[in-house]
Amino acid sequence: MKRILTTTLLTFTLFYSIAGGFQVNLQGQRSAGMGHTGTGMRLGAASGFFNPGALAFARTEVLIGINLIASRVGYREMQPGVYTAESTSGIGTPFNAHVALKFTEDSPFVIGLSAYTPFGSGISYEDEWKGQFLLREMALRTIFYQGTFAYQINEKLGIGVGYVFGTGDFKLRRGVPVQQADGSYSEVNLSGSGNGHGFNVGVFYELSEQVSLGLSYRSGLKVSLDGGQAEFDVPPSLSSNFPSTTFGTEINLPSVTNFGVSIKLTEKTRFNFDINYITWSSYDTLAFDFEENTENLEDSKSPREYKNAAIIRAGIEHEFSEQFQLRGGAYYDFTPVQNGYMTPETPDMDKIGLTVGASYSIKNFNIDASFMYIYGAERSDTNLETGFSGRWTSQAFIPGIAFSYQF
Repeated sequence: MKRILTTTLLTFTLFYSIAGGFQVNLQGQRSAGMGHTGTGMRLGAASGFFNPGALAFARTEVLIGINLIASRVGYREMQPGVYTAESTSGIGTPFNAHVALKFTEDSPFVIGLSAYTPFGSGISYEDEWKGQFLLREMALRTIFYQGTFAYQINEKLGIGVGYVFGTGDFKLRRGVPVQQADGSYSEVNLSGSGNGHGFNVGVFYELSEQVSLGLSYRSGLKVSLDGGQAEFDVPPSLSSNFPSTTFGTEINLPSVTNFGVSIKLTEKTRFNFDINYITWSSYDTLAFDFEENTENLEDSKSPREYKNAAIIRAGIEHEFSEQFQLRGGAYYDFTPVQNGYMTPETPDMDKIGLTVGASYSIKNFNIDASFMYIYGAERSDTNLETGFSGRWTSQAFIPGIAFSYQF
């Protein structure tokens, strides 16, 4: 009982569960249609996120986009068990907005302003499902703000650096294995918010008219949370054992190193290849400091032992006319969650993403659309801390649209 109730509060992992489970980087529809490639090419105002060095070649532009994330997680008992469950998640709506400011046509300086929601969906299960004491529902909202300064050294080389301020808040529900008078199980509700600071730097170089390269680095963010709320709904006779209280914690979000190459195969066709390397190993332990402690609610440390992982991406873009372009892409995402550390909020596995996209331009006004399908094959695991076993699958459908105007 004590072990289960203590791990009930180890939920700040949702900042990571969204990241490891569906880190889709939806910060530009043109990139999204090409398998999320773009480190090695000019993406206009969106380069403020993908590669600040490429932002140095942008014109003055305003870009606004939104995506819809419909995801599903499936659970099955280990054989010979036959029990199954499925998440009842709603629709996530991550958005992105980018502005590039070039004050004169021949200026080597470009200023970028961005706001985006890198992690923003959630997950929920039926209240009485088998894993209710680990998770019933959770939701996360984050907004990252970035200011970028880019400089074009010459006609081939650009560099850029950006300051990032990230904010986020979460809510989570879990069952508590104590029955109420009506026979239903008790519940704990957790909520909190935190923020962190980081940076984004990049360099972009055109080897020739046909080939360009990009290298960027998004730093980790140290997220501090103070004053998180833990509220228990338990029988009055047990309220002193499970007091509603506050808690604090601190987590280091991982850094991401990106390398990309863009090759102009023909006058109208471009091929992109990107590699992302994420230092998930910064997330090895989760510690909580509770304002009020009891025999059932103690300060705690929980191992997570994430490993560094990579994402390999490829995409292609073909220009049918000055007004219309079509795109396609794919990527393979290696999971950072090691065997023995799967949980209902991090049912992560290696994933394949397939994407398509298109653009239509009317003078300086552009409409970009994309669609992505993400598939995670079945993975079996037993959590070393809680002993919860199961076989997991996942998939997500993500359409998106963006509007931009170049001055």
